[in-house]
This record gives sequence, structure tokens and C-alpha cells, in this order.
Amino acid sequence: MGNLSLQAKIILLSMSLILFVTIIFGGIVIYNEIGDTKENVGTRALETAIGISVMPSIVEAMDDENPEATIQPLAEYMRKQVGAEFIVVGNRAGIRYSHPNPSQIGQLMVGGDNDRALVNAEFYTSEARGSLGPSLRGKAPIFDGTGNVVGLVSVGYLMEDIQQIIIGKTLELLQFVLLALAIGIIGSILLAKNIRKDTMGLEPREIAAMYRDREALLSSIVEGVIAIDNQGKITEINQSAERMLGLTQASINSDITEAIPQSKMKEALQSGRTIRNEEMLIGDKLLIINRTQITHEGQIVGVVSTFREKTDIQEVLETLSEIQQYSEGLRAQTHEYSNKLYAISGLLQLGQKEEAINLIQQETQIHKNQTKHMLDHIQDKKVQAILLGKIGKASENKVKLIIDENSSLEALPEHFDIAKLIHILGNLIDNAIEEVAHQAIREVSFFVTDLGHDLVIEVEDTGRGIQTEHMEELFKLGFSTKLGKKDRGYGLAIVKQAVEELKGAIEVDSELTRGTVFTVFLPK
Repeated sequence: MGNLSLQAKIILLSMSLILFVTIIFGGIVIYNEIGDTKENVGTRALETAIGISVMPSIVEAMDDENPEATIQPLAEYMRKQVGAEFIVVGNRAGIRYSHPNPSQIGQLMVGGDNDRALVNAEFYTSEARGSLGPSLRGKAPIFDGTGNVVGLVSVGYLMEDIQQIIIGKTLELLQFVLLALAIGIIGSILLAKNIRKDTMGLEPREIAAMYRDREALLSSIVEGVIAIDNQGKITEINQSAERMLGLTQASINSDITEAIPQSKMKEALQSGRTIRNEEMLIGDKLLIINRTQITHEGQIVGVVSTFREKTDIQEVLETLSEIQQYSEGLRAQTHEYSNKLYAISGLLQLGQKEEAINLIQQETQIHKNQTKHMLDHIQDKKVQAILLGKIGKASENKVKLIIDENSSLEALPEHFDIAKLIHILGNLIDNAIEEVAHQAIREVSFFVTDLGHDLVIEVEDTGRGIQTEHMEELFKLGFSTKLGKKDRGYGLAIVKQAVEELKGAIEVDSELTRGTVFTVFLPK
């Protein structure tokens, strides 16, 4: 049955089940019918025998010199009335006084089942083979006026006739059985078609494959996914949604307004509008949400919502921004060095060798103090790349980025993700550069070391410092001390998240008018 379609399987199994039940039920009914028919025929034979045995004309004829003259016509008349195969009246010796075949009158009754009536004076039914063949008989003794047994009456129906009665009733029953079987087959066909319609013509193996693919797809999606039906009941939650919203699979089939009151998914059912990139605060998380209706045959049957934390999107934007800034910083450095080379070339052409040598030595000293020192003491290529870009950005903003001469860093372990390093170093240095860009003293100091068990990063600026009342909210999403600017308050929140993902810690030491120091500790 492995290659059969779902419809064929349902029809075949339904027919087999109906046929099996019908055969069992029919067998029981036929078995009972055989017993009931025999019992009814036997009862009729016995009642007829008893009725004849007490007839005065039969009892009186038993003492006649020629009893068959009276008994035979009467017995034949009664036989025709009750439809029996034979009515035999015999004396105590078992000699027949009546028989359907007159030639059998005067002969000994056969069958060997007369003793209970003649000897024990019992009324009973029995099955035996007589002169006409196997038959079911009712036996009744004949009593004289003093209560003595003087003969017996035997009323019989041939077993062949009884079997014909049973076959007739069986055929009648078979008609109902076949009708039930036909109705069952039609019902199974309609059921199979209905199920096939509900499964959109898909076979179980195809549905199972789609279910596996859907589960794999949902679990691999970084965005959270929640789906509801047209009643607002949750039908699907993926792992990302569980993690972001603190839900579990137990929330399935619960009302969306109870599980996530702020989701507005029920409103999407009624409005029929698709929502794109809507910001929504759920719990303590700011999410970017999309909501789309699920339609079937033109009817809205549910809503699916996908969402992602805004900080994740902001991280991607920050990373792209950082890469762009590195590119621009390197381009600026190239442009700056090109200008200096043109200046040196001009001085040489004008014969101003001393001025050209002084400019070269000045640049050499700057390179030695910044880039060369950094490259000599900071061995990790990822950190070198980040710092080179930031040196260019600082130069553009007329800010002096100082790499502490005591810094030292070997190649970092593999678990230090470049994206997280960009988030931490990039945001801290950018914030420091932006903070001192309009100050009298424009200096940012960077220190890093991997001595001991932790990687220690320190960024110090000469800015305004941070007020005490702002310290507790410094790393909260959306908080910023820079007024009048939109889309702020993500940098330090992203730094905090990246540090926590690396199982590290961050400390802040600030003094008003003197600047701020951010120190990050990351376990190696």
C-alpha cells in the first residue's frame, strides 16, 4: 500500500473495514436466525403434536378395531393446515396409524426417538432421520382416560425445508448487508474526496515533507515569526520569537491578545492592511514588525507577523557604516599623503631641500609615533584594521587619536567575532571623537592589553564628562546626551550587548569638564 494515493487507501481501508464488520455482523445474525428458525419450527411442531394428542377423537380411536380409518383423514387434514411435512400417530409399539404416504401405515415408526414419549411420557422436540429423510420433530404422548400412555403423535418438518426457510431469510438479510456495504463505499469515497480537498490534493508523504521543511525553515530564520488563525489563536511560533518574547510552544492555541497584548495582530485581521517596518515596544524590547494577512480562496484566514530587534538592525547598519568609514578614512589618508608628496616634490623642484627633509622627518615621526608603534605592539590584524580606520576618521575631525605606548596585543582567539569587535571599538572611539570634536583639547587615548586572563580595552576622551544622574541610563536603548539629533542612543546599547555576548563587563569613570574613560574586560 506504500505507493497508493491517500484517496485509494481510505477507500480500500473503509471498504475492508465495512466488509469485515458486515461479515461478522451478518454471520452472528445468520447464526442466531438458524437457531431461532429451528426453535420456532420445533415449537410449532411440538404445539401441534400436543394439540392432536389431546383431541378426543384421536384418544377414542386408539381403542378402535381399525384406528387408522379415523386417525389418517384427521391427521392429513391437520398436516395441511399447519404446513407440516408429516403427522404420524402411532401406538405404544410404534406402529403407524397415519402417514402422508398411506403405504407406510401399519409399519413401524423409524428414527429411534420415541422412547421419551412412550416410556417417560415426555413432551419434546428432536432431530432424526425418518422415512421421508432428516427432520425436526415434535413428540407428544397420547393418554387414555386413566392416564396411561397408549400411543404418541409425531409432527415433523424436513430439515431441507427448514434450510430453505433459513436461506430465504439469509437472502433477505443479504440485501440489507449489500445496501449497507454500498452506502459505506459511497461514504468512504466522499470522505476520501473531502479529505483530499482539505489537504489540497497533497499526499501524506508530501505533507510530512512540507512539515519537516517548514520546521527547518522556521528554526533557521533569525527573525521572530508568529502566526494566528482567523479567531486570533496562535498557530505557530518559531525559536527566535520564543527567545525574543519569552514564549514557549505551550502558547500555541492561546489567544494572541493574552500572550502578546501589544501585537495588534487581531487588528490586522480586521483591517486587511499589510504593515511594513513598524516600530513597537514589546516588554523591554524595541522591535521592527511586519504583519501580513494569510489568504485562502480570497478569504483572510490568519495573519503572520515577522519581527526583529531594532538593535540587531542597528548593528548591521553600524557595521556597514564602520566599513564605509574605514574606506573613507583610508581614502582621506591616501589623499592627505598624496598632497604631502606633491608638497615634497614641489619643494625639491624649487631647490628647498632643507624644507623637504624637515617635512619628511616630521611625517616619519608621526608615522613612528602612531602607525608604526601600533603595528609593532598590536599584532591582531582585526584590531589593526579598526584602529587604522579610526586614525583616519580622527584626522578628518582634527582630533588626535593617541595609541598608548604601553599597549600590547597578540592575535586574538577565534571566538572574538570581528563584528562584535567593530561594535565595541568602533562605537567607543566614535563616541569619544564626536565628544571632543568641539572641545578646546581634542584628544582621544586608546589602550589595549591582553596580559592576564582578560582582554582589556580602554578609551579615554577629554570631553565634557557625564552627569551622575545619567550614569544609570547610559546603556539603555534610545538614551543619548546629544540633543537635537534623531536616531541616537543605539551605540552604547550595542556595545553593552556585544560585551555581554562575549561574557565580558564594561565600566565607566567620568568627571565633569575633564572627560570620560570606558573600560571593557573580555575573558580570553
